[in-house]
Amino acid sequence: MAGGGPHGTQRTAVAFRTMPSIVAAGLVFAASAAVLVLEILAGRLLAPFVGVSLETYTGIIGVVLAGISLGTWLGGRAADHTDPRRLLGPLLITGGALALLIVPLISFVAALRPGEGPAAIVLFSLAGFFLPAAVLSAVGPTVVKLQLRSLDETGRVVGRLSAIGTAGAIVGTFVTGFVLIAAVPTRPIVTGVGALLVVAGLAVWMTIGRGAGGTSVPLAALAALMLGAAWSAVSPQPCQVESTYFCIRVEVAGDRPTGRTLFLDTLRHSYVDLADPRHLEFEYTRIVGDVVAAVAPEGTPIRVLHIGGGGFTLPRYVAATRPGSSSRVLELDATVVRVDREQLGLVLSPELEVRIGDARLGIGEEPASSYDLVVGDAFGKLAVPWHLTTQEMVREVQRVLRPGGIYVVNVIDYPPLSFARAEAATLRSVFAHVGHIGRPDPQGRERGGNVMLVASDAPLPVAAIDALNARRRGMDSVRTGAQLDAFIGEAIILTDDFAPVDQLLTSNLRLIGGESATWTR
Repeated sequence: MAGGGPHGTQRTAVAFRTMPSIVAAGLVFAASAAVLVLEILAGRLLAPFVGVSLETYTGIIGVVLAGISLGTWLGGRAADHTDPRRLLGPLLITGGALALLIVPLISFVAALRPGEGPAAIVLFSLAGFFLPAAVLSAVGPTVVKLQLRSLDETGRVVGRLSAIGTAGAIVGTFVTGFVLIAAVPTRPIVTGVGALLVVAGLAVWMTIGRGAGGTSVPLAALAALMLGAAWSAVSPQPCQVESTYFCIRVEVAGDRPTGRTLFLDTLRHSYVDLADPRHLEFEYTRIVGDVVAAVAPEGTPIRVLHIGGGGFTLPRYVAATRPGSSSRVLELDATVVRVDREQLGLVLSPELEVRIGDARLGIGEEPASSYDLVVGDAFGKLAVPWHLTTQEMVREVQRVLRPGGIYVVNVIDYPPLSFARAEAATLRSVFAHVGHIGRPDPQGRERGGNVMLVASDAPLPVAAIDALNARRRGMDSVRTGAQLDAFIGEAIILTDDFAPVDQLLTSNLRLIGGESATWTR
C-alpha cells in the first residue's frame, strides 16, 4: 500500500472486483426499474380501496421515496461492515419476496377498514411498498462497493452506477405506464416482478455469495414465491375488470331486476335500467333530466355533448325521450365503454357517438356553436379532474354551445362546499347567467353530496326547471342573483395556473370525518 505523511496521497484498496461491469450495471438497472414498476402499479392496487386522486399519488410517492432514502443509506452502511458479495443475493431475494407479499399485505390492511383519507393512503402505501423500495434500493450501494478497487475511482464508479440506476427507473416508469398496465392485469405484473427478483437473487447468491446462509436463503425465497403467487391467485379480486384508469365492477342494483350499478374504483358511478333507459335512479340525474326538459320538451330533438360517459345513463335517456336527438360522449377510458356494451346494453350509433380520450383535448376539436346542452359529469375518485373545472375549460364549453345553450355540471362536495363554490365562481366569470340547483336550507347549512350548477349566456329557464322539479316531488330549486352571490361568497376562480380541486374537496371531507366507499357520482 502506497502511503505518505499528512499531506501525502494515500491509495486505499476497497474491494476486489467480483463481477463483470455489465452484470453490475444490469443488477442496478433491474433493481431501480423494479422499484418504479411497483410504484406505478401502486396506484392501481390501491384504487379499489382509496380511489385515485392527487392525494393517492402523493402518499405513494412520498412513502416510496422514504423507502429509497432509508434503503440507500442502510445499504451503504451494511456494505461497509459486511462482505457485499454475501449481501447482494439476499437483498434481491428479500426484495422479490416483499414484492410478492404486496397483494396479501394490502388485503390485510383493507380488512382493517382504515377509511380513505390521507392517513389511510399512507398506511396502505407503507404496508405494501415501503419495505420493497427500501430493500431494493440497498442493491445500488452494495454493487458500488463491489465495483470499487480504490478510492481514486469512487466518483467514476458511483456516477456511472447512479446514472444506470436512474435509467432503469425511467425505463421501468415508461414501460409500466405506457405498455404493461394497458396489456396485463396488475397482480400478475407484481407477481412477475417479484418472481424475477427472487430468481435473480438466487443466481447471484449461488455464483458470488459462496452459498452464504446455507439452505435458508433458497428455502425462504421459495416459500415467499409460493405464498405470493398463491395469494394473488386465490384472494378476492376487487375488480371485475381492470382498465388503465379504473377498477370496474357491475352489480345488480336494488329492487329492479334489470337495474345495474356501475362502480369505478370506490365510486358508485352510474345506474342503468337495462329494460328502461328512461329511468333515472340517482337524484342528480333527475335534475339533469329537468334541465333537458327545460331546454327541449319531451319529443323535441336536442344535440348534447356529454363530458364523461360512465354508464351512459344520460345519453340513453336523451335518446329514449327525444327521438332524433344526437349525443356525443367524451369518455377517457375505452375499457369502460367496452364494459358498458358487454354488461350494460350500450348500443352506439350515429345518434349516440363516443370519442375516446381526454375531454379537455376532445372538446377543443368540437365545432363552435354546435350543441344545445353540455353535461359535465366526469370524475376521478370524488373530484372532477382539475383541468375540467377551470376558467379556460369553461370558455371551451361556452364556445361549443349554441346561442342560448346551457351547461349543467355535476360536482361532489361537502360543507363548507369550498370546491362547489369555487366552480360556481368560475362559471360566473365566463357565463352571463349562473345558477345553483339545491334544496332550501333554513338552518343556514348547505347540503353535501352532488351539487348541480347551470350556466348560460341567455337567461336561465329557472321557472321551468323549478316546475319540473316540483312536478316529480323534488325538493330542489334554482338559486340565482343574490342567493347565488351568497352561495359563492369569497370563493376563488379556478384557472389552469391554480386549481387546487383535490385540496378543496379533501379539506371539506375532513370536516365531516372521512369518506364512504359508495359515493354516488
